Amino acid sequence: MTERKGREAWPPELTELLRKVDRLRRSGRYEEALSRMRQLAEAHPRQVRVLMEMGLTLGIWGGAPAEALPWYERVLELAPGHVSAQLHRALALARLGRHAEAVAGFDALEAVGFRKALVLYMKRAESLEVLGRNAEAERDWTHALKEDPGNPWLLHQRASARARLGRLEEAMQDITDALASREGEEVDAELLRDRGVLRERLGDTAGARADFEAGLSALREGDPPGLADDLRRRLQEKD
Repeated sequence: MTERKGREAWPPELTELLRKVDRLRRSGRYEEALSRMRQLAEAHPRQVRVLMEMGLTLGIWGGAPAEALPWYERVLELAPGHVSAQLHRALALARLGRHAEAVAGFDALEAVGFRKALVLYMKRAESLEVLGRNAEAERDWTHALKEDPGNPWLLHQRASARARLGRLEEAMQDITDALASREGEEVDAELLRDRGVLRERLGDTAGARADFEAGLSALREGDPPGLADDLRRRLQEKD
């Protein structure tokens, strides 16, 4: 079998074999899928797509980023410009708490014009926050919002970054915009709690109380554990 730029030619029969693995993964038969992928990876150790699918099976379907990471790195040894391997390597590093390395990986992707910019900005912002690099995180949340304007979750994340930077008025506006963007849907009690906290920090006691009361009224199944107790405690502190 001939090689081209470090890669072996693709055996046509592998296409259907990988499809079978994917069907197994999607049907919840992970162990069988993993066993078949190991066999394919052993039989085709220089097939970039096979190695990549091995990494994805472990990292995405198996929730094992530490085991997946070497497979992404093997792909990059054979194909240094492999964008998907670069992305999943950075995501795995972040999941393993190796955030400085993850940020470097996301930076490299940005430098080559990675087309899934929203994913890049969101994930890099999360790693930057863990590293305490809040100004850069706020920048990335802003970039993400340009990709998906008005997204309430992104607005909430940027509000948190801005609050950490002491930009309280801007943070409060982000949360107000996030609440407005959910018009017609159930009110988000967590957003109301966080806006109340910001109002409290800005000296607006009446506004904070109103948000905490509204948050209690808006509680629903699936809200973060402890949110109800936190809202009640904050209201009691206002008495």
